[in-house]
Amino acid sequence: MISVTELRNGTKVEMDGGLWECLDYSHLKMGRGGAKVVTKFRNMESGAIVDRTFNSGEKLQDIYVEGKTMQYLYKDGEDFMFMDMETFEQVTLSPNLVGDAAKFMKENTEVDVAMYGEKALSITLPNQVILKIVETDPGLRGDTASGGTKPAKLETGATVQVPLFVEQDTMVKVDTRTGAYLSRA
Repeated sequence: MISVTELRNGTKVEMDGGLWECLDYSHLKMGRGGAKVVTKFRNMESGAIVDRTFNSGEKLQDIYVEGKTMQYLYKDGEDFMFMDMETFEQVTLSPNLVGDAAKFMKENTEVDVAMYGEKALSITLPNQVILKIVETDPGLRGDTASGGTKPAKLETGATVQVPLFVEQDTMVKVDTRTGAYLSRA
């Protein structure tokens, strides 16, 4: 059990029969009353966000979330198949759990999966991935690195803005957190 005054961004707790992650917190000290802690939580299973206010003496049940390295194997219909790198066991994850990370995952990409017991909660991609451009407008004579940008479709189906000089079939580095082009690879 942890006190609500020990909450920090990213703290994971069990509350109201669900698993929650603290997104924001602030301590309020009233003039005459006791201190209060105003928090914002995200449900780790449904993604719902709620605001809660606690008295400073309340306690919550903290949970231990284990990070496992898994390798993305393939997409089976709507679901995504992953392999645990330690036990070589295959795990099926739903599209809701994978979310926007699917735009930058290609086969054999290693990801970190947050696990609570045997249940997967979320996945985290590497900060940068190298992907191939499969479709973009051709570069024109005089296009420079300081010029504008154009859309380019990656091998995973995602579209990113790249400089005008980048050609089709070029390998590029992409930031998975923002979806921005970083450089040629």
